Amino acid sequence: MVRVSGSAVADRNAAFVGDTPRNYDRYLGPALFHGFADDLTARIAVMPGMRILETACGTGIVTRRLADRLRGRGSIVSTDLNEAMIAYGRAQMPAGSEHVEWQTADATKLPFPDQSFDAVVCQFGLMFFPDKAAGIRETFRVLKPGGRYLFSVWDAVARFFPADPPSFYTVPFSLRDPAPLRTMLTEAGFEGIEVTHVEKTGASASSAEATTGLIDGNPILDAIMDRRPEALGDIKRATAAAIAAELGDPPARIPLRAIVLSACRP
Repeated sequence: MVRVSGSAVADRNAAFVGDTPRNYDRYLGPALFHGFADDLTARIAVMPGMRILETACGTGIVTRRLADRLRGRGSIVSTDLNEAMIAYGRAQMPAGSEHVEWQTADATKLPFPDQSFDAVVCQFGLMFFPDKAAGIRETFRVLKPGGRYLFSVWDAVARFFPADPPSFYTVPFSLRDPAPLRTMLTEAGFEGIEVTHVEKTGASASSAEATTGLIDGNPILDAIMDRRPEALGDIKRATAAAIAAELGDPPARIPLRAIVLSACRP
């Protein structure tokens, strides 16, 4: 299992600023995340008055779907370490979303009392936690008895740089083996652990838009600028050409695989 240092997480957090949240949400959302967000939120058993915590909420792709499901029947607290991502996510919420609260929070040290939530949801965030077991233990702590933890990790390897890849594109695919996750969940006290492999097809309007998401919607842009800033244009053109050749253009259709884990606090 790949471990991420605290400094790496801090660097990632600092890099999601400026136009990055907008590019991430607009271009990577439909390409990578929307289908899995639909799947994850559909797995929530909605109960009147329920309270849901979302960790690593990013720009609110899952949050918006949870809000639609819960409207009038419960509340959501959406958290992330990155203030710029939270600000962007909050600004995208439609009118009538008063049941959604946004808060900057470290998922490995949650600022909530014990047994505060009926469910905790995290889409593609656990891979970035510096201490994944601590994040799972914190989730267990804030869940009510009978509460459910739902989270997803990637089940595929993407290589955008064959040699010396920027770490941002190695970390997301570091939890492909669910066995260590099962162990951490069990050690934290969870029961009823279920592992589901989910396949989706992402879509981007064009290879150029997919490229914008992959580069301008991620801290990988900083890695390129640090390594070969003069090559940015060439990298974007080569990336777009590779996407078009492999995935079509327009649109680009992207086969994706993820693992969804579900566990309950007894």
